[in-house]
Amino acid sequence: MLKKLLKQNMGTSNLGWLESQFHFSFAEYRNPSNINFGVLRVLNDDIVHPNSGFDTHPHSNMEIISYIVDGEITHKDSMGNSETLTRGEVQYLSAGDGIFHSEHNLSATTDLRLLQIWIIPPKAGMPRLYGSKKYLKEERENKLLNIVSSQDGNSEIKIYQDVNFYVSELEKEKSLDFTLKEKRQVYFVQIEGTSTINGIEINERDAMEITKENSIHIKAITDSHFLFIEMEEA
Repeated sequence: MLKKLLKQNMGTSNLGWLESQFHFSFAEYRNPSNINFGVLRVLNDDIVHPNSGFDTHPHSNMEIISYIVDGEITHKDSMGNSETLTRGEVQYLSAGDGIFHSEHNLSATTDLRLLQIWIIPPKAGMPRLYGSKKYLKEERENKLLNIVSSQDGNSEIKIYQDVNFYVSELEKEKSLDFTLKEKRQVYFVQIEGTSTINGIEINERDAMEITKENSIHIKAITDSHFLFIEMEEA
């Protein structure tokens, strides 16, 4: 089953310094029928304007992945980590019993766009993790790049939950196939451009829930940049 989710039906927020599109209930966007998709609890498409950001704040018992679309993000946390990441690079945080962090766009002129993704961990109180990976464009160009996996998976970034994140930048008219194992499902996000998934068109900032399918065929209608999360069925 393919369920297309149009961007205009998603939650939105504009705080002046931050513009957000909420795929699931978050902050002032409350929709009791749209809390999560399996272990995927939050997916926010954020634009952080210059010289602003998220000041120091706490998290616990959540696995948080940030995928940078444009601009630069500067991270600091209570574990002593500090770094700046840019397009196509990934930051992950398993907050365990508690961590404080900040995320800022220190540029004076350029917006930061990122996907902020929260995954529910297998259980509470797991050891804290932090890390990042500076993936190259060539690694995701016209191919699927597995950017996040479980501890037993194949990605260099490993979190606790049984999920796989894939990204690709697919040139116009090129296509890719992905096989789903039994009792697995996918949440697909069209970051930039337009694709078809099993013949259904999906445009920039739209999403799709994919359940009860054996495979998906992704074709780029324009140059296409997308991310999807593969997980166990709810």
